[in-house]
Amino acid sequence: MEKKIIESRQGEVLVKQSNVKNSKKLFLESYGCQMNFSDSEIVASILNEEGYNTTNELDEADLILLNTCSIREKAEQTIRKRLSQFNTLKKNKPKLTVGVLGCMAERLKTKFLEEEHLVDLVVGPDAYRDLPNLLKDMEEDGRNAINVILSKEETYADINPVRLGGNGVTAFVSITRGCDNMCTFCVVPFTRGRERSRDPYSIIKECRELVENNYKEITLLGQNIDSYLWYGGGPKKDFAKATELQKATAINFAQLLDMVATECPDIRIRFSTSNPQDMHEDVLHMMAKHKNICKYIHLPVQSGNTNVLKRMNRQHTREEYLCLIDKIRQIVPECAISHDMIVGFCGETEEEHKDTLSLMEYAKYDFGYMFAYSERPGTPAHKKMADDVPLEIKKRRLTEIINLQQKLSLNRMKSYLNKIHEVLIEGTSKKNKEEWYGRISQNAVVVFPKTKTTKVGDFVNVKVEDCTSATLIGKIA
Repeated sequence: MEKKIIESRQGEVLVKQSNVKNSKKLFLESYGCQMNFSDSEIVASILNEEGYNTTNELDEADLILLNTCSIREKAEQTIRKRLSQFNTLKKNKPKLTVGVLGCMAERLKTKFLEEEHLVDLVVGPDAYRDLPNLLKDMEEDGRNAINVILSKEETYADINPVRLGGNGVTAFVSITRGCDNMCTFCVVPFTRGRERSRDPYSIIKECRELVENNYKEITLLGQNIDSYLWYGGGPKKDFAKATELQKATAINFAQLLDMVATECPDIRIRFSTSNPQDMHEDVLHMMAKHKNICKYIHLPVQSGNTNVLKRMNRQHTREEYLCLIDKIRQIVPECAISHDMIVGFCGETEEEHKDTLSLMEYAKYDFGYMFAYSERPGTPAHKKMADDVPLEIKKRRLTEIINLQQKLSLNRMKSYLNKIHEVLIEGTSKKNKEEWYGRISQNAVVVFPKTKTTKVGDFVNVKVEDCTSATLIGKIA
């Protein structure tokens, strides 16, 4: 649940500029969180070297890949429907190869390949380098291919991702892979493996290249971004075994943030996702130190009750989380904070639910991602706990936290009124072609009238004059 799902990009077909030397066509469709979209760029880079250009036309594809997410049941249902459609396409095009990448590939490998015969190729998140070999083996032997081995080392640090789709203004840069936290409701540790960090100098190099290509904002990505720790390679859990020199020269997330902000002073920097147990004051001080680090933190809490947090195996209490909120407000007073929240987790009582509502009132979140709990097969909660909160109660509790968040969001948006904010123009407003949309440092969306002298990628000062609970409305100052 800590993976931030981009609703508007679900099922997005990613296309890059064609290489005239390439003769084969790749149809690459992505679902899930920012991590999956970033991974799709890595896959496209690898296959570009193997003669594949991306396409958004199914009929001309030689290879169809779906990069998948296992975090929601709805996502899995969507993928199955798409695969059935592709199977129909294969009847008219026998040489077409269909594959599944990502989290579902690892979790449902046997079902997809052997039981349901939905795909020819299954590749997990740590095995994308093996795609050329797998495709070659399939071509030579006519057999299905699979590699879902999870790695303790793979970070794809040396692969320069192509930038697919998007607006040419904002980009994701992955800095960690995997997760060690083992929250009882989450499939990520089982589909993406143990946590490991990427070489900081490869991160700096990628960020510099983005600056050179006129990108204006980067988001550093990781399942638990604040636990970034580079000591020469390997899983974070093995840091205790590192040499004294490795420990002395290790780079943590605050230091990496300082390096990126210093090396790329003219680009905005965001990061996601922060885990409460891993976020420390030094990160907050770096945010306060650098003007180009956006004043926004996505800080999932999942529940406002300590007992529920224990059942979730979250490594923080209600009190520790509230203390962290206080530190953020003290060190970075202009910071916006968003959350993830799950209602109706196993055994949740009405009093525990009320604790979530009171925590939200205290934190005064800018916005949030809110869900009713649903079991994910293979997780500890699914194996060991009863999903015993009735659906109707889950729905009512979800409605209550959504209604409260809308009220909190409106109050936070009102705090930006009658002030001038620096806005990065990201594109044309979906509701009005005569207006731009962009975001302020705090991640709030602003819409404002276009002028002849403004364009996508510009930083402009906008005076906010009105708002809804989701959008600021203004004009260029």
